[in-house]
Amino acid sequence: MAAEADVIIIGAGAFGLSTAYHLLERGYTGVTVLDRAEHLPAVDAASTDMNKVVRSCYGDPEYTRLARQAIEEWRNDMWQNCYHECGVLNLGDAYTEQSIINDLKHGAKVERLCSPASIRAQFPSDLHNSGRLGTFTSLDVSSTSYINRDGGWAEAERAVSLLMEHVKKRGVKVLPGKAVQELVKDERGQTKGVRCADDSEYKANLVVLALGSWTASAFPSLNLTGKCLATGQSIATIQLTPEEAEEYRKTPVVLDFRTGFYVFPPTHRNVVKFAIHAAGYTYAVPGSTISTPRTIISDPDNGLWIPRSVLKELRVQLRSVYPALAEKPFSGTRMCWYTDAPDGDWVIGRYPGDSGLVLATSGSGHAFKFLPTLGKLVADVIENKLDPKLAARFAVDRQVKPPNGERMSVISQELNIDELCGPEDLIPTL
Repeated sequence: MAAEADVIIIGAGAFGLSTAYHLLERGYTGVTVLDRAEHLPAVDAASTDMNKVVRSCYGDPEYTRLARQAIEEWRNDMWQNCYHECGVLNLGDAYTEQSIINDLKHGAKVERLCSPASIRAQFPSDLHNSGRLGTFTSLDVSSTSYINRDGGWAEAERAVSLLMEHVKKRGVKVLPGKAVQELVKDERGQTKGVRCADDSEYKANLVVLALGSWTASAFPSLNLTGKCLATGQSIATIQLTPEEAEEYRKTPVVLDFRTGFYVFPPTHRNVVKFAIHAAGYTYAVPGSTISTPRTIISDPDNGLWIPRSVLKELRVQLRSVYPALAEKPFSGTRMCWYTDAPDGDWVIGRYPGDSGLVLATSGSGHAFKFLPTLGKLVADVIENKLDPKLAARFAVDRQVKPPNGERMSVISQELNIDELCGPEDLIPTL
């Protein structure tokens, strides 16, 4: 495709902005990004978050390789220290054993941890006293645990904002308040543009769908439910005092593959975030069978609340790592909406039968760490340069494989609004 071609990207999140950046890097001059949100970054997008894990610990060697490339880019000045390399502590099962093999193969700085004492040694010594650090004695002696020092976390919202400003300064048009309602087709059924809810129309040589968890529900005619399932993931936070935060500041990201629980060090605002990487919850709005994100924008009264049962489990899991923090009130919760493919692989490819339409979605809960490099894969698809093995793996019409074993559960549940927590549930019970 010619560099002066008009490319419309729908979605100003991780996939969309990274794609815009890499098209710029290849000399494209007609790139426009449209997003439904009135203000960007969209407050309810998965990428608009205080932090995301940056790790290369994958049971799949291809993702380890790609993650190592992304981590190198995170270290560049362009990201203005958004990336914090505090290390990632991986607590284990069979998935973790394969992860350390892949990390070692790709040169990551890792150390196998064979005892509770060696795990505890990865935390500041001051935490070892007064019941502020877990014992980690529940780990099976045959399980694999290790620290990867080439990893940590990224300030997600700030990174997205930096990338958005970067592409705008280089000529990309980023237009908020543009909810795309229809793909405009030519007489051969090929996409040639989009029409928005405000009746504005944008012509394009190519349209890239990068809507994240809204992909399937925004374009039901594409029949993407089997590849793009919107799932809500439960997150909770604790607000610490500056003094408390300093005690936990130099901790690693903790990721327990046995339970899916993970917890971050405090942010610069002294907030500790934690969650469970699981199958999550679906939500079908009345009149539809397609799971659709239920957020603070669609449901301002309770769009941030998570199921009460998950909130309780989060406190239990937090207690296993930081017992003292588990006795503090939570400061809030959030239902973070992912786009999941059943096999955990991304969907990056041309829509079958439509040369004017490319999909870049289904981050499956692990795409954000690739923000600096994700768009390279999309640009390769656009230019028909993507490695054939990756092209087949990420294809829209691929045969879906079994789940990759990364998540503690693989079957999502329908969200029951009556079971959501409220302010009173944030207080620990005696």
